Amino acid sequence: MDGIELLIEEHKYVKRMLLVIRKACFKLVEDGQINYDDFKSMINFVKNFADNHHHKKEEIFLFNKMVENLGETGKNIITHGMLVEHDLGRNYIRNLELALNQLKSGNKEAKLDVVANAISYTTLLENHIHKEDNVIFTYAMRTLDEKLLKSIDKECFEYEEKNSITREENIGILNNLEEKYIK
Repeated sequence: MDGIELLIEEHKYVKRMLLVIRKACFKLVEDGQINYDDFKSMINFVKNFADNHHHKKEEIFLFNKMVENLGETGKNIITHGMLVEHDLGRNYIRNLELALNQLKSGNKEAKLDVVANAISYTTLLENHIHKEDNVIFTYAMRTLDEKLLKSIDKECFEYEEKNSITREENIGILNNLEEKYIK
């Protein structure tokens, strides 16, 4: 497995969490019930695994090299595409947290904002992951030279080794939430 394959593998965990988030939103719409602790766990997974763990590897180890080495095309697809979408996702999660706090404080209308931000996040990430897996990563593998790809592999796996506990903890969170919402 190389660094890019590792990123693709991590997308599978993120997509599983996106399904959990959708199911939790459907439950909220169907019966008005919300488990704040579960939503907090979903947000923690997004922040700690999808963003801080996974996106960090993309942004630091792969995207920076694409911007530096692939000219205007690399710069445009990364800075005006992928990084913008990462920031948009972070914004949806911030707004989701705010809406959850408002709902918990008694603002019943905030249910709309919980669902809107959570579903906007899942839709954004589903499309984003599809682009990365099928376009961006393929483009990187095809256009970056072998030495640079090996450097990306090394950095990704060194980072992974130092932060394996983050991966393990978050996969545990994912498995627990899937038991509640999917199975």
